[in-house]
Amino acid sequence: MQFPVLSIIVFAPFIAAVIMLLMKPEARNEIRVTALAAAVFDLVLSGWVYYQVYMHPSLEYQFIEKYDWLPVLGISLHFGVDGMSAPLVLLTGIVMFTGVLISWGIDDRPREFFAFLFLLAGGVFGVFVSLDLFMLFFFYEIAVFPMYLLIAIWGWKVTREYAAMKLTLYLFVGSVFALVGALAMVFVNYQNTGVLTFDMLLLEKAGFSKAFQNIWFLPTFLGFAVLGGIFPFHNWSPDGHVAAPTAVSMFHAGVLMKLGAFAALRVGIMLLPEGAKQWAWLIFGLAMVNVVYGAFIAMIQQDMKYVIGFSSVSHMGLVALGFATLTREGMLGAGIQMFSHGVMTALFFAAVGMVYDRAHTRQIPELGGMVKPLPWVAIGFIIGSLVSMGMPGFSGFVAEFPIFMGVWQKSALAAIIASISIVVTAAYVLLVVRRAFFGEMPAQFEHHITPITALDKVAIVTLCACMVLLGLFPGLMAPMVSTGVQNILRILGGA
Repeated sequence: MQFPVLSIIVFAPFIAAVIMLLMKPEARNEIRVTALAAAVFDLVLSGWVYYQVYMHPSLEYQFIEKYDWLPVLGISLHFGVDGMSAPLVLLTGIVMFTGVLISWGIDDRPREFFAFLFLLAGGVFGVFVSLDLFMLFFFYEIAVFPMYLLIAIWGWKVTREYAAMKLTLYLFVGSVFALVGALAMVFVNYQNTGVLTFDMLLLEKAGFSKAFQNIWFLPTFLGFAVLGGIFPFHNWSPDGHVAAPTAVSMFHAGVLMKLGAFAALRVGIMLLPEGAKQWAWLIFGLAMVNVVYGAFIAMIQQDMKYVIGFSSVSHMGLVALGFATLTREGMLGAGIQMFSHGVMTALFFAAVGMVYDRAHTRQIPELGGMVKPLPWVAIGFIIGSLVSMGMPGFSGFVAEFPIFMGVWQKSALAAIIASISIVVTAAYVLLVVRRAFFGEMPAQFEHHITPITALDKVAIVTLCACMVLLGLFPGLMAPMVSTGVQNILRILGGA
């Protein structure tokens, strides 16, 4: 029997959370060290899984594990990764590791903070590796639940209760719609075959009727896509970003929004391929609004976190747009964009958190000259900005170029309209860089901005390195994601 690496990756954060909750609240340093050790452990394992999938490309799922949990209902712990999910497992490990580093200075109940953060991380890992529909939902809800507590307790006092409740209601309503669609698939498959199963590999071959798929695709896809920030169900997202503490914003934008997009792909498109073909035009249209509208709204924001929040809505629209093309290029770009955008937004929110902790404001007109006391933060934010605007040589270009190729195949006009977002994105990120980091520093900040810590620098370098390496060497990820895309196209072609 092979080493159960995926089970260990999924359950290690839960075990670490329990260990931390059993520690004394006064043992703050021990709690932080435990969190860092668990994060490094999961990062190493997720990196090893990524390397193995990269070295042994396959259209099949790898590292398969299956343990009967409730066989009478056809529910099992069924784990596996492919070219589409392995980069997202690595992304979660990276954001988990850097999130712990950024949160080192939290003094308000660090035991509970890190425990809830790790519960969230365990749920995210579980969704990305689950091949059982019940378990995918189980981990999906585990990932959403701690977000409420993390924002409501440790978030920005002005809006935290409102933002936490708004986020939770949106995501739970969306997941109810998706759950009803998933149960419909399970029961119809049971009626047709007499086998009660939640195994997604079996449900892929269920051959649901065209009428059934056309009815259930939209509630299933959109139910998950709410977490992916799809228009018009996106407006929970910027409020959640702004209210959340830094590490939670990193998880929220960096990983949780990918969770919604990935689940929409895994359950909506891959289990209901005919429905995906029928409704692709609608998803395409909604994603177009995401891309352009999100960029324009980001441009007029004065709060740095709101800029990045609406920027995330725009960039996640590119992911949905890539999926909706149902083409090899579009989906390849969407797969890389999920990783690239995850690292980029984690870096953005980390940088904004570092500025806010020292200046106690995120209002762009109130900032200026931050490059002098915070050069590392300025460099990180500039690299994130270059990725955001799709500059060649960075991961954003590697991701966005194939998406626009896929969109062009469907509609040249749509590609031209969507490309407006590139110009607008360049405008707002450069404006933020100029106003916040350059120019005259306000008098009240002179000699009052303390330097960042060594741990903060490690986090910035780690995130920047991922985006630069992927931009310079796209072969580190593109062939792997391509194998995952081939499997999706096989399902779409053979529907």
